[in-house]
Amino acid sequence: MLWHAGAAHNSKMSAEENSAAPEVLRRVLWIQTLTLVWMTVEAGVSLGAAWTARSPALLAFGGDSVVELLSAAVVFRRFYAPSQGEHVEERASKIAGGLLFVLAAFVVATSALTLLGHVEVRPSYIGIAVLGLAAMIMPWLAAEKRQLSVSTGSAALRADAAESAVCGYLALIALAGLAANAVWRVRWADPVAALALLPLILREGWEAWKGKPCCD
Repeated sequence: MLWHAGAAHNSKMSAEENSAAPEVLRRVLWIQTLTLVWMTVEAGVSLGAAWTARSPALLAFGGDSVVELLSAAVVFRRFYAPSQGEHVEERASKIAGGLLFVLAAFVVATSALTLLGHVEVRPSYIGIAVLGLAAMIMPWLAAEKRQLSVSTGSAALRADAAESAVCGYLALIALAGLAANAVWRVRWADPVAALALLPLILREGWEAWKGKPCCD
């Protein structure tokens, strides 16, 4: 997920951020602002569609989007006010890791109920739309953040880029499940897609809990 550990590394990172050109810092803040706006929309629409359609895949994706929103906010703060962020990332990474573990438990329970026939998944065209947009937007954001992380020497931004890339993978997997349900009425495709997201979600949670970037 987003994040590195260690006060010495934080100090080094702050020095590198402060030495970056002003236009580079403005670019970082603009990209993070765009990320915050999109993740707010993505999380809200995904979770709303998940509730309406009873979709485990959308629940998994929307829950992960909430954690990504926290990730983007922490990185924004690091660049907007570096002197105030010495321990923000470490605390936030613990919180994010715990939230992802809780999300994984909900995904398993919801998927199991769906596969056993206790919950009927309905097609969600709104969910398909937001997943399709996420599959296009998140790889672009990831590429921009990776480039800026090189310019700034920021491990936090590089890790946030990895998180954005993972979001793109999550979107594609969830999209496959929702599309199969909507087009071919394959009811089990949605919960199976949700379960396919679990390894990535659990890995993100574990790496966040340890304070390390995931999937970079």
